[in-house]
Amino acid sequence: MIPMRLDEIAAAVSGRLAGADPAATVTGTVEFDSREIGAGGLFVAFLGEKADGHDFAPTAMAAGATAVLGTRELPGVPMVIVSDPLAAMAALARAVVDRLPELTIVGLTGSSGKTTTKDLIAQLTARLGPTVAPAGSFNNELGHPYTVLKADAGTRYLVLEMGARGIGHIRYLTQAAPPNVGVVLNVGVAHIGEFGSQDQIAVAKGELVEALEPDGLAVLNADDPRVAAMAARTSARVVLVGESEQARLRAEDVRLDDRGRASYTLVTPEGGAPVRLGVTGRHQVANTLAAAAVARELGASTADVAEWLGELRLVSTRRMDVFDRADDVTVIDDSYNANPASTSAALRALIDMVRGRRGDAERADGAAARGIAVLGYMAEMGEYERSGHEEVGRLAAELGVDLLIVVDQQAAPIHDGAVAVANWGGKSVQVTDQDAAVALLRDELRAGDVVLVKGSRYRTWAVADALRAPEEPDHAESLS
Repeated sequence: MIPMRLDEIAAAVSGRLAGADPAATVTGTVEFDSREIGAGGLFVAFLGEKADGHDFAPTAMAAGATAVLGTRELPGVPMVIVSDPLAAMAALARAVVDRLPELTIVGLTGSSGKTTTKDLIAQLTARLGPTVAPAGSFNNELGHPYTVLKADAGTRYLVLEMGARGIGHIRYLTQAAPPNVGVVLNVGVAHIGEFGSQDQIAVAKGELVEALEPDGLAVLNADDPRVAAMAARTSARVVLVGESEQARLRAEDVRLDDRGRASYTLVTPEGGAPVRLGVTGRHQVANTLAAAAVARELGASTADVAEWLGELRLVSTRRMDVFDRADDVTVIDDSYNANPASTSAALRALIDMVRGRRGDAERADGAAARGIAVLGYMAEMGEYERSGHEEVGRLAAELGVDLLIVVDQQAAPIHDGAVAVANWGGKSVQVTDQDAAVALLRDELRAGDVVLVKGSRYRTWAVADALRAPEEPDHAESLS
């Protein structure tokens, strides 16, 4: 964070000082975990369900904190007293960005692909200047201001992922850090149980472009009608990206290699340039187009952007992380989270990789590579829970997945959807839990297989970790 005196911080957050020197200055980071605090930092004390952050104030002070932001006075501790520490963090974030006139803020939202695309954009902006972006999916009312407060006088680009579980959530986040560039990827059915419909999700996602000033830029997905329609909701300049003819930045001649990595021609008003991606999944075409539009807006040439896109790599864990095992099994760990749109994209990537393997060579015994999908429950689907899971199961069968392993009874409609597909040549197995899925894989896996692991948070993490684990003596032949 930029250096700020305690009296300046108190004024910014509408708080009051207690036991503190008004001229004392915060020169370090703002932290809510006392283990992370360092010299000159500001410790934020939250009252949680299981712990009271105020109890850790002495630890923070001993580590060198300048003061504590909390809701009550503590003996011998310099305090900034507020009624709501979370709201105070948002207000402090706004005060910081208002003091950084050279800072460009890029806001990003969408039903799927947010974290990956945030990471892609941040890798590009880092080539243009010092960049701050959140780790993983830290995109809520806490993670958003926390990330903003990492910016300092040297920061030139702040790349922020914005999540929402209701109308008004994104608007609130944009008030803490008003974006100069707003990117909307797609409108799917993630969290539809909380919104009620895709149209309501579109209302919420569009709050990002509504927050842009006339001199800002809205980057919108031309291939998603609900997103493209957001052009009418902003006074900012609009750039459409995608594969349709109406896209100003367009991908043409998309091709996939045997690892499911796309190559395409990037078409811009200045001309075209070849792109060869190093990340897996055809859906990465749309993600990289959005990143390309941001980089071009910030001054990068088409040629540079095309070259840089090929050098992008995954940053956040459990998101289309492809690795090869010693037994010639390839694993796609996409287990961080799941919704119908992201699962569909992952299933298509699985099949693309299987086709690539079959095109390269067959096993010595003549058996072709197989596609195996381990799918878990998709949370927050509301009234669409059964139909959404069935849809994913049907798609797995229609795409030709050879073995579908459905984890946990909550995800059973995935199995139901798959087995209802006539003439499907594969099979679906319903298992009770992740341990059962791992046991089944130990019996089933053979050289040449490609395995996708996908589910909402924690639902399939143990499966992915077991596939990544080093060889165990008891299972040396099957799960090394």
